[in-house]
Amino acid sequence: MAGNVLTGESIEKETKLHDTLAKIKHVIIVISGKGGVGKSTVSSNLAMTLAMKGYQTGLMDIDITGPNIPKMFGIEDEQLMANEERLLIPITVPPALKVMSMAFLLPSKDVPVMWRGPVKMSAVQQFIEDVKWGDLDYLVIDMPPGTGDEALSIVQLIPKADGMVVVTTPQDVALLDSRKSVGFAAETKIPIIGIIENMSGFVCPHCGEVTDIFKRGGGEATAKEMNIQFLGRVPIEPAVVDSGDSGMPVVLKYPDSASAKAFDGIIDKIIKTVE
Repeated sequence: MAGNVLTGESIEKETKLHDTLAKIKHVIIVISGKGGVGKSTVSSNLAMTLAMKGYQTGLMDIDITGPNIPKMFGIEDEQLMANEERLLIPITVPPALKVMSMAFLLPSKDVPVMWRGPVKMSAVQQFIEDVKWGDLDYLVIDMPPGTGDEALSIVQLIPKADGMVVVTTPQDVALLDSRKSVGFAAETKIPIIGIIENMSGFVCPHCGEVTDIFKRGGGEATAKEMNIQFLGRVPIEPAVVDSGDSGMPVVLKYPDSASAKAFDGIIDKIIKTVE
């Protein structure tokens, strides 16, 4: 029984975590069963689309070993500030997106993070507790890839998530892993908002013809088979790569692109589902 007794320190931590998340209306967790499916690209564009629609939005990049979000917004050299309560103030990206990333807390972007599990989890908990988000309509959380200890520990620290968005690509290997993400959501009792099929067809920048490099429709078929909402497909476009490398999400830099229009439609479905 002694192991179940809450200490003063644990109660204080729970209170602090509750206070940190209390002013956030909706929490959206973006996950993928494997790396390399464009989860961070999807997260950054979903968050920016929400901000462009007038929602007070935050984006939390909680991938310890590969925090790429700052690069995608051109803010990797920004220095964090703290308020009088020693809470970290997120970096604001125009028009009104608050961004917080583990990358800001690491000593160097070129040094690999070689932490064991308990150290990672301690860092993640402190990271979540010690951020001053203020009033938010949406907080989008870019998770580490996979469904292992890191992902499990993180979702247990966030008790009020509205749901998960699963990112996959059309090929069979990615779809197999996306099914694991759905199972992960079920085990953690967090609802699935839907599946996004990323890299769904290459759009030629010259003629506009679509070539299905990684096949097409697998994400939609998986969603239908598992009775989950299909949120939409995002094509492969050179504009996505260019915008990400230049520090500006495609929805902001190329709002008339096929990808930007896809993200706009996906966000409308997410808003309708959550609200």
